[in-house]
Amino acid sequence: MFIQTESTPNPATLKFLPGHTVLQNGTADFPSNENSEKSPLAKRIFSVEGVSGVFFGSDFITVTKNNSTEWEHIKPSILGVILEHFQSGEPTLLEENNKQSHAEHDGPDLEIVNKIKELLDTRVRPAVAQDGGDITFHGYESGIVYLHMQGACAGCPSSTMTLKMGIENLLKHFIPEVQEVRPIAA
Repeated sequence: MFIQTESTPNPATLKFLPGHTVLQNGTADFPSNENSEKSPLAKRIFSVEGVSGVFFGSDFITVTKNNSTEWEHIKPSILGVILEHFQSGEPTLLEENNKQSHAEHDGPDLEIVNKIKELLDTRVRPAVAQDGGDITFHGYESGIVYLHMQGACAGCPSSTMTLKMGIENLLKHFIPEVQEVRPIAA
């Protein structure tokens, strides 16, 4: 098994491509070790000192390190635990309720919200998945769209630019009611 790695726009996050399916459906975000009990793979990755976050997509794993750790010190260990996991035959998740989806919304703005979700799914999420992350709809109120950033997108130095110059401009172009896009904390 050969595991490729790719850098992401977030220098604290690397994308690992094991050449196998990581998740059948959706994504799974583990922003800390305390959240990893449902995933044998995330637990293994968090056993490497210096790892501060793990995110799974369909065919990739993004790992975030803390600021005091250098990639050259932990990357070989992370590659080892990923290889060990896939060779063990254990599941990535103990429960398959991992589908990260948009928050539910009802009310008078439902048509606007459905347009927002469609644009996120067709134009935004595929692009951010290439960078090792995900963005989901969290809410809409008085012209403001609230989005949840995960994986490489969370804490990325360019995430504000992505939100403001990319996603906000896209949504404003197609949906005149949108005035602003804001991130929400995890």
